[in-house]
Amino acid sequence: MGALDYLSNFCTVTSTSNKKKTLQTVELKVRLDCDGCERKVRNAVSSMKGVKSVDVIRKQNRVVVKGYVTAKKVLKTVRSTGKRPELWPYVPYNLVTCPYAAGTYDKKAPPGFVRKVAAPAAATSGTPDPHESFASLFSDDNPHACSIM
Repeated sequence: MGALDYLSNFCTVTSTSNKKKTLQTVELKVRLDCDGCERKVRNAVSSMKGVKSVDVIRKQNRVVVKGYVTAKKVLKTVRSTGKRPELWPYVPYNLVTCPYAAGTYDKKAPPGFVRKVAAPAAATSGTPDPHESFASLFSDDNPHACSIM
C-alpha cells in the first residue's frame, strides 16, 4: 500500500486557495436616522455571504456584524446603501486609563464610551510609583530623611 499512497499524491489535485475565514465581529458606526435607514442597512448586510447575525443599535448609531466576513467587505456593502460607515471608534469608559485626556473624550460618543486612542507616553513611562517616594523619605540610607528619627 505504500507505493499506491505515494503515487496517489501525484495524481490528486489540491487547491492552494482553500483559506478558511475566521469568525469575526465587525462593529461599525453608521448614522441611522429612521426605521427605513435601519432596515436598509440590516437587509444589505444580512444578505452578504457568511454573515451569521446583524445587530443594529439605532440609539448608539452602531451596527454589529458577526460572521465569516471581513471588515472591508462589510464597509463596502454599507457604503452601497448610501451611508458613510466607519469602524467603531469607541471603547468602554472603564477600560481607558485617562478618559478625559485630550483626544479621548468625545461629546458625540454614546453613554459609557470614549474614543479609542493610544495611551499617552508620558503617563505610562515617566511617572514614578508614589509608594516608592514615601518609602525613600523615611529610609536610613537617606541623610536628609526625617529629622525626628
